[in-house]
Amino acid sequence: MTPSSQETIDSGSHRLELRFPGIPSEVAGARRLVTAVLGRDHPLHDDCVLLTSELATNAILHSRSGAGGEFKVTVLAAPDMVRVCVEDGGSDEPPCACRTSAQSTGGRGLPLLEAISHRWGFIRGEGRTAVWFELPLATAPAGWAAV
Repeated sequence: MTPSSQETIDSGSHRLELRFPGIPSEVAGARRLVTAVLGRDHPLHDDCVLLTSELATNAILHSRSGAGGEFKVTVLAAPDMVRVCVEDGGSDEPPCACRTSAQSTGGRGLPLLEAISHRWGFIRGEGRTAVWFELPLATAPAGWAAV
């Protein structure tokens, strides 16, 4: 993994961005990045790790990142929400949250993103695709205090 940048945006918010080679073993690195930013005890940790894993896998399987390229993961943790963005090497087609059959072994990443996240979207340009999601802390279990 290649460090890109880390910054504290304001009191209580911070952002970390890393680049990873576009190989399957680096999906675990993307998950570790989320854990490093949020910590395992953060109430949105598990959902953020799951969705980041799906987006990183999609970057490798469905974009030029998986053909010798790289992908970038940016995690923004604010007192009231978490935003994660995975930017890849782009593809000929935009991301599709298409439904798959129950017997299918793939195709569930974006439908999971749609079901779990509060908001999500993608931006295509300059030969790259960035897919992002947001989860508000309001969806966290009662009693959690933002750091």
